[in-house]
Amino acid sequence: QVQLLESGGGSVQAGGSLRLSCAVSGNTYGIYYVTWFRQAPGQKREGVAAITLHSDVTTYADSVKGRVTVSRDKDKNTVDLQMNNLKPEDTGMYSCAATTFIWSPLEDNEYKYWGPGTQVTISS
Repeated sequence: QVQLLESGGGSVQAGGSLRLSCAVSGNTYGIYYVTWFRQAPGQKREGVAAITLHSDVTTYADSVKGRVTVSRDKDKNTVDLQMNNLKPEDTGMYSCAATTFIWSPLEDNEYKYWGPGTQVTISS
């Protein structure tokens, strides 16, 4: 099994930055994508950024392009999400998920493994 654990969430003012980290452990054989999702209360879960576990190919939601960078730290076995110029609409529970190969990595329905999430709150 694959275990995912997010960290780095917190509260920051609009325009600020935050770096989230997803620690990946367990049996990652066959895992293709590790992806950051977010969900605000009453809203659907939204894919933010995905990265392939072995080749570092990235996919971003249009809403965060230019403000967010997803990367892998191979030594620490983490997938990190650097978020800059944060906006109040970025507020939500940010969760890390992993899946074998799928065609649409920002869709959440086929992900098998999820972390518990870390809260991000952006104030205006």
